[in-house]
Amino acid sequence: MGLNNTPSANRIHIGFFGKRNSGKSSLVNAVTGQDLAVVSDVKGTTTDPVYKSMELLPLGPVMIIDTPGIDDEGALGELRVRKTRQVLNKTDVAVMVIDSVSGKTKEDEELIALFDEKKINYIIAYNKADLLAEKQPETENAIFVSAKTGYNIERLKEKIAALTVTDEPKLRIVGDLINPLDFVVLVVPIDKAAPKGRLILPQQQTIRDILEAGATAIVVKETELEETLKNIGKRPKLVITDSQAFEKVAAVTPEDIFLTSFSILFARYKGNLETAVKGVKALESLQDEDTVLISEGCTHHRQCDDIGTVKLPRLIKEYTRKQLNFKFTSGTEFPEDLFQYKLIVHCGGCMLNEREMKYRQKCAENQHVPITNYGILISYIHGILKRSIAIFPHILAEIEK
Repeated sequence: MGLNNTPSANRIHIGFFGKRNSGKSSLVNAVTGQDLAVVSDVKGTTTDPVYKSMELLPLGPVMIIDTPGIDDEGALGELRVRKTRQVLNKTDVAVMVIDSVSGKTKEDEELIALFDEKKINYIIAYNKADLLAEKQPETENAIFVSAKTGYNIERLKEKIAALTVTDEPKLRIVGDLINPLDFVVLVVPIDKAAPKGRLILPQQQTIRDILEAGATAIVVKETELEETLKNIGKRPKLVITDSQAFEKVAAVTPEDIFLTSFSILFARYKGNLETAVKGVKALESLQDEDTVLISEGCTHHRQCDDIGTVKLPRLIKEYTRKQLNFKFTSGTEFPEDLFQYKLIVHCGGCMLNEREMKYRQKCAENQHVPITNYGILISYIHGILKRSIAIFPHILAEIEK
């Protein structure tokens, strides 16, 4: 992925929902101007959510999601419906597609109630308006359209765009913590888990944010950090490290230089840093046979010394000296029932949008299960948590109470 591409997690997620044969997929194709979704007269053609990153005027970079029918039947149908409901956890704007000839049904009403419950902005698109004898007027959150003839498709896009407008300030990864001409050193281990020929997404995004702030990004391996700090000629404002190198980096970084990790920065970026800092204390109360969930937001090829499935369990067991059980999830899979877990350790969530991360955090909160993240946990175990969040004084004050 180039530095100019908008990451999927930063795109507005627009989900299309509705019953089988309401014309969801046809409407997705009409809105995007592409044959994104397979279209058929056979009920239930869409069997899994279909994701497509694209530019959609007048919105800009978006993630379009076409979902299976909410009225699907049988065991396989239940699985599809569950996947559709999972999509809601990451949906910023929902388009409820209803067959205008058949009208709104019980299933439609139930899904609309879910939108309200999850505080998702939505628009009802009554499709197949070309089959109606008279044109119907639009309302604030409903519009009659025809995927077949293109009727009101542009107007639908305008209404979708209006629902994405927010007064909330744009979140920054690190740009608000630094000033123009500051030096920021990024410690990026190059090991067998790193993708060949490129930096991983959090590193790319952080570098881009530093440059946009008018500061200077200096990228080094952990083995070169000490020499770099000696020879740089100017004291850096901040050192940002991969969590796996936290202990080594802390040992050679002077105390008067702020130190944190990519994982911690992304926890703040996704809105769950304070929760993660509070949640890590649950390490102290773990008992033999307790179960810990380690959850990653992306799926990747597991290495022999993988951080999620190997390094973190080893660190936790060494620190707690307890016989613990570990469960692992990755990608879009995240259990709804969390009661069996005594602690959840989540990655930084660079591949998940803010809504999905907040949903997972809320699930844990509602079920009274502490949740933390990779960087917070590693810094806590190595005794450098306070130092790693010193750049966020209000959160540091919380743990010093």
